[in-house]
Amino acid sequence: MDVIKKYGDFIKNTTPERPERARKLIRLGLKEEVLRHGLLPDKGMPKAYTRLNQLALKSVLSALEHPEKTVWTNIFAPVELLQCFGLSSISMECLSSFFSGFTVEDYFIDQAESVGIAATLCSYHKNFIGGVDAGVVPKALLSVTTSMICDGNVNTFRYLEEKHQVPSFVLDIPDEYSEDAENYVVEQLKELIGVLEERTGRKLDPEELNRTLERENESKRLYRSFLKKQSRKYYPNTMTLHLYMLFATHLNIGSEECLEFFQKLEKDIDSYPDFHGKGVLWVHLMPYYQETLKGYFNYQEKYYLKACEMNLDYMEDLDTAHPLNALARKMLNNLYNGPYERKIKRVAELVEELHADAVIHFCHWGCKQSAGGVMLLKEEMRKRGVPMLILDGDAMDRRNSHDGQIKTRLEAFLELLDQEEEKE
Repeated sequence: MDVIKKYGDFIKNTTPERPERARKLIRLGLKEEVLRHGLLPDKGMPKAYTRLNQLALKSVLSALEHPEKTVWTNIFAPVELLQCFGLSSISMECLSSFFSGFTVEDYFIDQAESVGIAATLCSYHKNFIGGVDAGVVPKALLSVTTSMICDGNVNTFRYLEEKHQVPSFVLDIPDEYSEDAENYVVEQLKELIGVLEERTGRKLDPEELNRTLERENESKRLYRSFLKKQSRKYYPNTMTLHLYMLFATHLNIGSEECLEFFQKLEKDIDSYPDFHGKGVLWVHLMPYYQETLKGYFNYQEKYYLKACEMNLDYMEDLDTAHPLNALARKMLNNLYNGPYERKIKRVAELVEELHADAVIHFCHWGCKQSAGGVMLLKEEMRKRGVPMLILDGDAMDRRNSHDGQIKTRLEAFLELLDQEEEKE
């Protein structure tokens, strides 16, 4: 029997009567992974990604072990401010993904639906709600989210505030950038700082915030340099590692640990061989558990995942002289804020910058924005002569993804890419 599946079943059987025990089992599994990857990292995993793996695992462990120092967020929240108060950030999507890694997502999703949560709600949100309702996820100090892209975030955190008394702070982000919009968001950030000062008993250190933004700027510079080198180099990766990148590009961006990771990443790629395969830009979420996709993309050069656009949603330098204005602009001008045309433009730019040969867009079940705009993106890629594949499924709940359908469509698409190469 699959060891992970068996361990997941044990967690699910333990949860109803002993949720704290189930939490300890999850923590134990995470600690084992930290130890295993520290001593015996996956064969073929680059050193920089070994460090990223540790960062992601320890971030989730911290949320389960130190909830009093943890803030639930979405991936667009201004985590730079939270770091200045000694707080760590964990997004519901990332924590839910780890539950799926333990193969317990079905239990928590069913738990949420059993108390009236709509079956059509995003499975990431249902998974997280079920984990909190079951008592496996400990209550955080507070939650911070934005109104950008996903209307489920606000409602989920408000539900948890009402049911579990976890205070929530929602940043209302206008759809379009303007000076008035920037000032409006800055005032909200000042209000958030007041809440953080009250909750932690600490005052914001402006110099520490400036240093955080400086580290973020340097991290992004290094990441841009890495991506430029990757246009001609093969640096092995996996779908899971692309998801783990969100811990570096979003949830921990600006931290010393992240800067060290990007320094290692930018340097390490120099020692890797030239790239001769087909480069793929992935758009939106990744069903990392899906066997066919893993077989074609994990540590594979022939069809190489160059990047996921979620990690490249805002790459501009931040103005350290005006940090709150910089954070406001970062949210207002994010690729996931405003009209869908902004995303189309950014994806087209990334295809050029990364020298991608194709685009794959995964439409996550329950995510209205991804399904609603994908045909506009495909039409733009068609005009540019860029092959694009649309896959449908559930990036979280295995019960809603069917390997046979994905396998058929993916292999037909890859065959098309090979035929295009032969014509050239």
